[in-house]
Amino acid sequence: MIISVHLLHEKLKQKEDIVILDVRSDLKDETIGIKIYKENHIPGASHLDLKRDLASPAKEHGGENPLPDPNKLAKTLGNLGIDHQTEVVIYDNDNGMYASRAWWVLYYIGLDNISILDGGYVKWVEAGFATTEKIPVRDAKQLQPKVRNDLFVDIEAVKEKVIKKEAILIDSRAPERYRGEVEPLYAKAGHIPGAINFPYQNVYRDDGTWKSEPELQEVFASLPKTKKIIVSCGSGVSACSNVFGLKRSGFTNVKLYPGSYSDWISYEENEVVKGDE
Repeated sequence: MIISVHLLHEKLKQKEDIVILDVRSDLKDETIGIKIYKENHIPGASHLDLKRDLASPAKEHGGENPLPDPNKLAKTLGNLGIDHQTEVVIYDNDNGMYASRAWWVLYYIGLDNISILDGGYVKWVEAGFATTEKIPVRDAKQLQPKVRNDLFVDIEAVKEKVIKKEAILIDSRAPERYRGEVEPLYAKAGHIPGAINFPYQNVYRDDGTWKSEPELQEVFASLPKTKKIIVSCGSGVSACSNVFGLKRSGFTNVKLYPGSYSDWISYEENEVVKGDE
């Protein structure tokens, strides 16, 4: 699930058949991803956009980054030379949040051979490896989506499972956003009732690389592996880092709530809680 920059560099030297996806992005600036990709990227990497490719247009409900249309995404990936046999390596800038979203979405539409580049573009550059402005052209392939609808839950399932205590709801945002002390993106501050805070940054080391499996087990040690874990954040992006981390540390019953907090507060009647649970 994770590949080092040195191993990726070696694979590329050996001319192994790998498709690299650059998913660098910024939730506060939708134009930044393609801009920095065109300036420089890892040789052979193609660009995937958070809003255009890894999400559908936002509506009144469903959150800021609803799941993409599987057929549309499959066609985009096929045009980049990806099918079910292709090895895919995904990277973002450093901390893996956007790479984790891309990993989850590609897994959701049926791909299996997917890795996240540990430490992302920053570690690649720090290692002294080359970058390029050249945009690759690959032969298109046919990719038929095999959607895994059991990987996520909607707002009704969140309400039912959390109220009945059949599941544990995680909020992956920073503690100050979870507690409602600040809210830079949405009109309401706070969190979904019953949610407990596991900031997604805790799955990474200070240098932006992923923590080891034993370290991740320590991060999630307070969670029982016998219960369903529903993971949320603001809009279904940073939550994917926790999903990835939970799966690496041995949790098997993990679901993403794609709409997350932005979906929850789109319903005026839904309660919002401030402070710690």
